[in-house]
Amino acid sequence: MEVHKELGRGFLEAVYQEALEMVFQDEQIPHVREKLLNIKFKDRTLNKRYVADFLCYNEVIVELKATDGLIDADIAQALNYLKALDKKIALLVNFGTPKLQYKRVIL
Repeated sequence: MEVHKELGRGFLEAVYQEALEMVFQDEQIPHVREKLLNIKFKDRTLNKRYVADFLCYNEVIVELKATDGLIDADIAQALNYLKALDKKIALLVNFGTPKLQYKRVIL
């Protein structure tokens, strides 16, 4: 909320990611920025990998958006990231709306 309050909407996702990392550091929230995700198919790891914006406390995926609103594809993306990392909770945060939009996604 602090990031959205200060920056508002209209920036690219990368700007919000950098600002949010500063907040995580200031608040001493354990996190990994741009966590690489291995995708498995038939018990083998694919060469193609995805990147989650943050993994916090080694448990919660935080995925950022800067769009007009969250859509079903954003939720599907979060669910896939949860499966890939074998985690249970993700938080989608959208900075592209007048009021900060967020949604908890549970696998």
